[in-house]
Amino acid sequence: MSPTLLFQLHLVLGYVAWLLCFGVYIWPRLKSMEPFEAQRAIATLHSFRFFGLVFILPGVVSPQLPASFAVFAAYGDFATGVLAMLALLTARVRPLFWLFVVAFNLVGVIDLILDYYHATLADLPARAGELGATYAIPIIYVPVLMITHVAAFYLLLRRQPKALRTINRSVSHDISNA
Repeated sequence: MSPTLLFQLHLVLGYVAWLLCFGVYIWPRLKSMEPFEAQRAIATLHSFRFFGLVFILPGVVSPQLPASFAVFAAYGDFATGVLAMLALLTARVRPLFWLFVVAFNLVGVIDLILDYYHATLADLPARAGELGATYAIPIIYVPVLMITHVAAFYLLLRRQPKALRTINRSVSHDISNA
């Protein structure tokens, strides 16, 4: 089997496995959570995206790994991770929290889409061996990142049941009066 086919198969199966896991274990829990807590859980996962800087760490990836892919992926992940951390750090200031939630999800999904674009231009599937130890990132980590970005946007845009909106307003009112 060619490296290209192996990489593409791994990538597709990474999405399949995460969608199965997400659908059974993660999504039901996220949907049942209060929106703030669900977004905080997603932000916690994405706060580890600073790890993407490994794409530019000499000795971990091949020096032949195209910079057009590696540099953009590294700094896009880093920016997303910092924004997710800022969301977590501002959890007590809800307007800032929500601003950073939207920001890290927008930056994160744009980063992943552009990473796929740059990987295609650089023919990364045929050069997958140049990823070295980072090979697992696009195969195992990226699928769950993209899935949780989609989930985060869904949760941001869905209407809350009236009872939950009333409870959230009551809790917000009680907190602001405390």
